[in-house]
Amino acid sequence: MIDKKATIDAHAKSAKDTGSTAVQVALLSARINNLGIHLAENKKDKHGQRGLQLMNGQRRRLLKYLERTNYDEYIALTDQLKIRRGQRIVR
Repeated sequence: MIDKKATIDAHAKSAKDTGSTAVQVALLSARINNLGIHLAENKKDKHGQRGLQLMNGQRRRLLKYLERTNYDEYIALTDQLKIRRGQRIVR
């Protein structure tokens, strides 16, 4: 079980910040890690696997947005959450 309040407090920019991109990515990462543990024990849980894929896609889209808008915060967040980064596309 994830401690949602602690995760929000750790990544929030201000006291009332609950919906910034960094907070959303941190909460999704906690849920993904929790579901990954569940799926390691329950290999035939196909609905759980689909949920994991959907959460991974949502986190990937949020990280892509964060990389586009605030690259320094993106680097700090991925380092803090230990998320692998893809190669940066420079346009």
